[in-house]
Amino acid sequence: MELSLFSLCFLFSIPFISHATVPPSSTFKYVNEGDFGEYISEYLPDYRPLSIGTSPFQLIFYNTTPNEYTLALRMGTVRSESTMRWVWEANRGNPVRENATLTFGADGNLVLADADGRVAWQTNTANKAVVGLKLLSNGNLVLHDSKGNFIWQSFDSPTDTLLVGQSLRVGGVTRLVSRASEKRNSDGAYTLVMEPKRLAMYYKSPNSPKPYIYYAFDSIYKDRLQNATLTCTPNSYDDAANDLNLELSNRNQMILARPKYNSTLSFLRIGIDGSLKIYTYNNKVDYQSWEVTYTLFSRDDFPEGECQLPERCGKFGLCEDSQCVGHLVAHCRVDSSAGASSVSLRSHQPVAPRIFTTIN
Repeated sequence: MELSLFSLCFLFSIPFISHATVPPSSTFKYVNEGDFGEYISEYLPDYRPLSIGTSPFQLIFYNTTPNEYTLALRMGTVRSESTMRWVWEANRGNPVRENATLTFGADGNLVLADADGRVAWQTNTANKAVVGLKLLSNGNLVLHDSKGNFIWQSFDSPTDTLLVGQSLRVGGVTRLVSRASEKRNSDGAYTLVMEPKRLAMYYKSPNSPKPYIYYAFDSIYKDRLQNATLTCTPNSYDDAANDLNLELSNRNQMILARPKYNSTLSFLRIGIDGSLKIYTYNNKVDYQSWEVTYTLFSRDDFPEGECQLPERCGKFGLCEDSQCVGHLVAHCRVDSSAGASSVSLRSHQPVAPRIFTTIN
């Protein structure tokens, strides 16, 4: 039986594709044990840094509740003496404990397992030609093949944060979900959602079966959205400035901020309170390296006022000019003649604080 040249080439190529493995020098197994780090990180956690890092990013085990650890990427350096912030998490809402392991095996799968062997998270890249792992300078953790192609990347699985170059996209993750609280690392009440025609922000009340919208970025174009990407571009009029943009696939571009320095180390986050902010890290300074360069809901009402935040003044608060000016109180009145009751809502203005002075 004769084989064509194409068939021979195909047959000889199969072993190289199917048997590509991670070199022994690149495999690893980290155990979540030992001393905690000493420097201040967001949410004031206990944490253990791993030796996987590219300044200013580092892979970390951290917890804000005892013995409930998250595998996460942290942004910031010890040198800056500034709070270091979390920009990606592997296993939010599914914590692991002391002695959990992170393993990168010869088969190319990256696996986070609890101390009892339960798999809490994995990349599902076993036997897919992965030969290495890299943490890139933009904060993207990648598994790659021998040609440098990404087989898996952390940029495809955002939680509450988009780094510069990261996207929400059709066919992948289409929403950011807030953190529940500083202590509780699970999904919170707020989401930023890429819908077919717009970006919209939703709040899910504990007492409501469905989330309701509290803000939307309406598009002037009618094309369906395929992706929304945080980008950083040089400003065409000021050589010292960068534009931080939210670029949409339907030709919309929103310029959100314009810092007067290189702002590629920035991220967009939906906050615990439903806020939307950009945090920018200046790696050229040693003190106060972080700056909030964009705030959607601000006290000066630009671009929008804080009163649009659903819980700005609590569950029954009244908000005016970004200030809490009163609260609603339910009053129940019983009509004895009809045997029925009715509920009315009244606005109560806050009582002015008393000022005490000392008479000498």
